[in-house]
Amino acid sequence: MKATQALHEAGQSIWLDNITRALLNSGGLKRYIDELSITGLTSNPTIFDHAIKNSHDYDDAIREKSAAKKAGEALFFELALEDLTRAADLFRPTYDKTHGVDGFVSLEVSPKLAYDTASTVAAAKGLHDRANRPNLFIKIPGTREGVPAIEESIFAGVPVNVTLLFSREQHLAAAQAYIRGIERRVAAKLDPYVPSVASVFVSRWDVAVTGKAPDNLTDRLGIAIGKRIYKSYRELLASDKWLRLLNCGARSQRLLWASTGTKNPKASDILYVKALAAPHTVNTMPENTLKAFADHGEIASMMPHNGGDAEMVLADFGKARIDIDELAEKLQRDGAADFVKSWDDLMTCMIDKAATLKQAS
Repeated sequence: MKATQALHEAGQSIWLDNITRALLNSGGLKRYIDELSITGLTSNPTIFDHAIKNSHDYDDAIREKSAAKKAGEALFFELALEDLTRAADLFRPTYDKTHGVDGFVSLEVSPKLAYDTASTVAAAKGLHDRANRPNLFIKIPGTREGVPAIEESIFAGVPVNVTLLFSREQHLAAAQAYIRGIERRVAAKLDPYVPSVASVFVSRWDVAVTGKAPDNLTDRLGIAIGKRIYKSYRELLASDKWLRLLNCGARSQRLLWASTGTKNPKASDILYVKALAAPHTVNTMPENTLKAFADHGEIASMMPHNGGDAEMVLADFGKARIDIDELAEKLQRDGAADFVKSWDDLMTCMIDKAATLKQAS
């Protein structure tokens, strides 16, 4: 049995953090589904930027859509929806088999809307309607301004992948927004089933403190934060509030581990996959990490419900004068800024590619 299959059977969903038209056309994504037990997929602007810039796979579609006066964001979303609806169809058997628990793909709204609640809700609903696939998540950042957009989108029936979560407090804010959206649907006598995941970014913690903490704490902060969040997540799942909603037919918002590729070349390439193994969660992995885990991965143990040694490790970082709360806020702000830069790079790529193809025709 491959390690990926063992992890899947232990109760954690494995998603791929990548999509390209070549991966779809070659049958590579289907092979990952069949052979490596992946049950979903995430995307972001950087992934599409690299795929469009570094291949000719999108050239014909760009020529055709540019001739129809599509440009910039409009052109990108048409290309992205073509890829993601194909991927969603590949995962549809998983979605059906799990009765809507798994089998999702994710598309991000423009990160330039991260601090604009009304525009984020409108964009989320519009993109989901255009895709016309029940197993498509719309990614909304869990910033302060994003939290009300999460609630409103859930109330509107739009499945949401909450991104850019770094701390227990940020995760709980996103989870409570989801709960409020479902409670409003119950009160309005609407179907309470609106799926959602909450994406916690892990490895960026360790990158942020590289060289700022004792050697014995190297690559331990992200995992400790993950354990702290998992403890509060398990407590939330067992709360009376959630149990009442489950009794109405709702489904819990699942915890998703993101940014799980190892950045430290001296560390194990499957460090975060092993440490974050936990049932009723998702791990979305970069392609290289997925292949590495399939090749030489193993599951030592499941993440402890009580957080294990998380608070002791975090206390040690406190002694090293690292303010966890302050750093969490900075990581979220910087993450939102990075997403905007990636989006700007993608828009530049779209303009340059369209212009190059027009000149060549």
